[in-house]
Amino acid sequence: MRVLVVDGQGGKIGKTVIEKLVAAGYTGELVAVGTNAMATAAMLRAGARQGATGENPVVVNAAEADVIVGPIGIVSANALWGEITPQMVLAISQSKAQKVLIPVNQCRIAVVGTEGMSIGDCVDKAVEYVLQMQAKD
Repeated sequence: MRVLVVDGQGGKIGKTVIEKLVAAGYTGELVAVGTNAMATAAMLRAGARQGATGENPVVVNAAEADVIVGPIGIVSANALWGEITPQMVLAISQSKAQKVLIPVNQCRIAVVGTEGMSIGDCVDKAVEYVLQMQAKD
């Protein structure tokens, strides 16, 4: 199973997802794509085996992924302070991959029902979901 983790800004959410997947024994392919070099570097340090930066790597890797994980802003054009381009959103949205989105309740997007959950709790749920998918694979 090929998991693509997409993140921007400092890559903190993506880094945390990757650290937790690696710690939990995830054995599939793990690819990190940052919208900037700082985010990519953080995810590579966290244990991603492959990484790239920018719009085209998001487009190419979204098409090949089985699962795409990231903050909810990766499906909203111009989110993450403008780092998510409309082309990235199109590629992620059209990908046949299962999308596992972490509700950050920013980028003018509010996910109701998550008010009592911290970002850490949401990341834990996302990691748990990916590991369940791997177990079924």
